[in-house]
Amino acid sequence: MGKFSSLDAKVAVFKALAHPTRLRIVQDLAEGELCVCVLLESFPIDMSTLSRHLSVLKNAGVVDCEKRGKNVYYRLACPCLTRIFDCLDALDADAKRCACGR
Repeated sequence: MGKFSSLDAKVAVFKALAHPTRLRIVQDLAEGELCVCVLLESFPIDMSTLSRHLSVLKNAGVVDCEKRGKNVYYRLACPCLTRIFDCLDALDADAKRCACGR
């Protein structure tokens, strides 16, 4: 079974994505792997706050990380997860349906 097969795992993912900073981190990582130092430059928060957000995402299975020398690099554990963003971006609020027609 996959990483997100249980209902609890899915709930954890949606809870992790429910914070604006964490959602933006995921959107940034959708472009590719980033060093934590680059992420830190992108957000008006301190290192400990960024670390907590990354920890929530990692514990939910949304991101993976790898230490290389003194730097830690983050990437999406499941890049296809961001497809939901496309769906939400295309949501037709008047028709109350996704642009994919469903």
